[in-house]
Amino acid sequence: MLVARIRRNAGALGPFRVTEDNKTLSRNMNAWNNVANVIFLESPAGVGYSYSNTSSDYDLSGDERTADDAYVFLVKWLERFPEYKDRAFYISGESYAGHYVPELAATILLHNTYNNRTVINLQGILVGNPYLDANRNIKGAVDYFWTHAVMSDEVYANITKNCDFDNLNGTFTDAACMGAAVVFDSGYIDGYNIYAPVCIDAPNGMYYPAGYLPGYDPCSYYPTDAYLNDPAVQIAFHARPTKWSGCA
Repeated sequence: MLVARIRRNAGALGPFRVTEDNKTLSRNMNAWNNVANVIFLESPAGVGYSYSNTSSDYDLSGDERTADDAYVFLVKWLERFPEYKDRAFYISGESYAGHYVPELAATILLHNTYNNRTVINLQGILVGNPYLDANRNIKGAVDYFWTHAVMSDEVYANITKNCDFDNLNGTFTDAACMGAAVVFDSGYIDGYNIYAPVCIDAPNGMYYPAGYLPGYDPCSYYPTDAYLNDPAVQIAFHARPTKWSGCA
């Protein structure tokens, strides 16, 4: 079985962690490569260390282009390793992969109908916590915060009264909705896990976790960012000198 998992970053599943000295690595004992072969494909072109020799390519970035490029990669990989061509193929992902996964699947199915092309044996797709559209994402967050005592009854009632979450074009342009939403202050919490510790930025420039949770470091992006921007690391990766960021 072949599985292509689409994530926004490899911080949760990669083989290494960057230690607090910003220079050395430690093993991730729960890494996926302990039980499977893993290839990381930076997509769309321009993220991470990837780049295009044609600058106009960046102006064409989008979900459709991402699916087309990922399809080309998969076909060329299967042509390079033909022993995997008949394997069952699944695509899974979370967050914005709610767009990437079905669009790549649709691209594969379309190309599979043509003659004389590599057929990818797509058997199914999976999406977890998918980002489908902004309105439903925000509506889900509002409901979650309210049902978990992060948002008051009054603020929740005002938001649900003034925000039309069924109107995909109206929520962010409606003054009453925006006025009701800006009143809400979630405080300093992790929106992805309100019970997890957060990273505290101290006035002296230092940082530290707000609490201890085994196996979880909310400040891990600091050493990761420093490591991947280290010129020596970029040279070792044979990457072009670049300003790397987790989200750009």
